[in-house]
Amino acid sequence: MLEEELHRLLAEAIAELTPISGQKELEAVRVRYLGRKGLLTQVLRNLGQAAAEDRPRLGKLANEVKEQLEARFVEKGAPLATTQTSDDPARPRTDLSLPGRRVPFGRLHPVTQIMDEVCSIFEMLGFAVAEGPDVELDFYNFEALNIPRHHPARDMHDTFYVNDRVLLRTHTSPMQIRAMEKQPPPLRIIAPGKVYRCDSDITHTPMFHQVEGFLVDRKVSFADLKGLLAVFCQKMFGSTTSLRFRPSFFPFTEPSAEVDIACVICRGAGCRVCKQTGWLEILGAGLIDPAVFRMVDYDPEEYSGFAFGLGIERIAMLRYGIDDIRLFYENDLRFLRQF
Repeated sequence: MLEEELHRLLAEAIAELTPISGQKELEAVRVRYLGRKGLLTQVLRNLGQAAAEDRPRLGKLANEVKEQLEARFVEKGAPLATTQTSDDPARPRTDLSLPGRRVPFGRLHPVTQIMDEVCSIFEMLGFAVAEGPDVELDFYNFEALNIPRHHPARDMHDTFYVNDRVLLRTHTSPMQIRAMEKQPPPLRIIAPGKVYRCDSDITHTPMFHQVEGFLVDRKVSFADLKGLLAVFCQKMFGSTTSLRFRPSFFPFTEPSAEVDIACVICRGAGCRVCKQTGWLEILGAGLIDPAVFRMVDYDPEEYSGFAFGLGIERIAMLRYGIDDIRLFYENDLRFLRQF
């Protein structure tokens, strides 16, 4: 009786498979015969009622029927998986004549591009690259750079303090101290990275990028500094770029200077961008103050050096003629795709 049911079930399933032309219909028939509550499962539940001597033979027959049915379903389903019929509208039709979809390529942010270019120029001039922590100690950020507590120059930095001793660095100049603590002269290092100040308008952001550079050796002069920065400005803005040095003040350099380049918009003729002066400020620099050398046990009678610092966003704005620094961080793809 059970043997006849198995043969009949196999024949019915094969007959029902023959006219099927859609994947959904095929799956419905498969579940009806081979599902957990399918017809084959119901027949096998009666196997325990057969005589003990017949059970091995009937069990073997049941497995053969199941294997045959599974093979038939696979054989029937293979061509249906690659064709589309009117009975299977749920399967999307693939139009192989359509052009391929282009994968969008990412590009470096303009600030990153300028940072890489600035670093590559100074590396070409023999400077090594050093990086330090964004969360800095007050000692490295101020005191060791000749800016003691209550010094009025601290007001220029608008600092984000974590506590009395810890802050977000306001410049990458702390790397001067960290580098000089670790190794003796000669040193020729640039320190690129993010810096933080409480300031936000069309020319300032709370976070921006800066490159600090310094050189320490015997008999380093202001003329060496001027020569280096002249080469940098001409490589960055063109070989005909003019520059000038104006006296200034920084606690960690003496003498100090602001460096201007001829306006990249009007080429020195005078315009709204340069406020009719023909010049644009680009960076600050000077000879390292002897007080800084004493903080790291360098002998200021034996060694001298210079330092300079420039804002990458400032360079990018001058390079690309941008008048609002906030454009760099609004993530407007219409703006960013121009670079």
